[in-house]
Amino acid sequence: MPPHHRNAPPLWLLIALSALGVLPLNMFVPSLPSIAKEFDAEFATVNVAVAGYAVITALTHLIAGALSDRFGRRPALLVALLVFVIGSIGCFFARSIEVFLACRLLQGSAIAGYAMSLAAIRDTAGERMVSQIGYVSSAWAIAPMLGPSAGGVIDSWLGWRANFAAFAFMGIAALCLALRYLPETHHHRSTAMSKQLGGYGQLLRSAQLWAYGLCMAASIGTLYVFIGGAPAVAMQAYGTSAAMVGAYMGLVPAGFIVGSFTLARCGQRWQPIQFIVAGRLLTCAGLLVGVALAVLGFAHPLAFFGPCVCVGLGNGLTMPTANSRVLSIHAGFAGTALGLASAMTAIGAGAIAFAAGLFVDESHPRTALLAAMSTTSLLSLGIAVFIARSERRQRCIRSQPD
Repeated sequence: MPPHHRNAPPLWLLIALSALGVLPLNMFVPSLPSIAKEFDAEFATVNVAVAGYAVITALTHLIAGALSDRFGRRPALLVALLVFVIGSIGCFFARSIEVFLACRLLQGSAIAGYAMSLAAIRDTAGERMVSQIGYVSSAWAIAPMLGPSAGGVIDSWLGWRANFAAFAFMGIAALCLALRYLPETHHHRSTAMSKQLGGYGQLLRSAQLWAYGLCMAASIGTLYVFIGGAPAVAMQAYGTSAAMVGAYMGLVPAGFIVGSFTLARCGQRWQPIQFIVAGRLLTCAGLLVGVALAVLGFAHPLAFFGPCVCVGLGNGLTMPTANSRVLSIHAGFAGTALGLASAMTAIGAGAIAFAAGLFVDESHPRTALLAAMSTTSLLSLGIAVFIARSERRQRCIRSQPD
């Protein structure tokens, strides 16, 4: 791992770029009905602005990671921010649903802010890499928590287009700050794009990459299952109001913040795999408590949402650490590896959420949802244990005398 670099980017800038990378996902969601009404479009069509955005972010991870290994972190980020600004301005001026959705998809390039921040940390942070990724990941959780509230206020005051004016302003500000304060951190770039394309094949043959990617996919998949089913549980099982549903669901990302902040403070005390296994054990234990409370008949909403906080806590320990390990798999393809693992995570988590939706029984949503979440969390724990054993075996092999 490289030593700490004196010319490292300021951490506050990496945190801001990471927040911008995820804020556009849901900040404008309160405006979806207004957008559908203005364009006289079906709500399902307008919802492509959310689902399509998620797909584009997965593609952005793949493309930006490889380009950053070839041309550098700074150029890849600047181009991505410029595309984001263009997309935001296009959404603001759109006069048809087709133009709006096309420009909305361009906004997916913003996720490069998160990817390039992690790659820059890998290039410069040395032994502090896990801790710094923990701080960046805290912001990555805070932004989606606050985004819908801010977007709703902006919509109510100025209309839905004002949200996209805000995105354009934030993108321009990020572009200016990156030009001023973000140095190039990747100084061992490949000499040809063909080498980067070859890196995809090399990484896809890496059992380590697949193990970390699948562990993250199962971890985030557990969260997606919760997000998809928790509102139905709250309203059907407890008769909870929409406002209280939002408050209860906010406990889980709050748990992620606590977990990632704990990792940031204690990241150098344990081995990375220990944090990953601890995060998966914590998630499984919390969901087991939730199952027990359901079996015993506890009917308060906190009997369901309280144990689910461990999903956030566990992911806060797991995701930043797993990303740091992915970045260390191959020094020459750090960005490419992160892009591949991120795409695996997004696709795998989406598939898990879709499958869970087919099996969750609406007549007993609480029990079915907890069962689905427990299954995916146990899967992630099993993969984490496999990684731990593999790394222990590799350390034993390296320690043996020739």
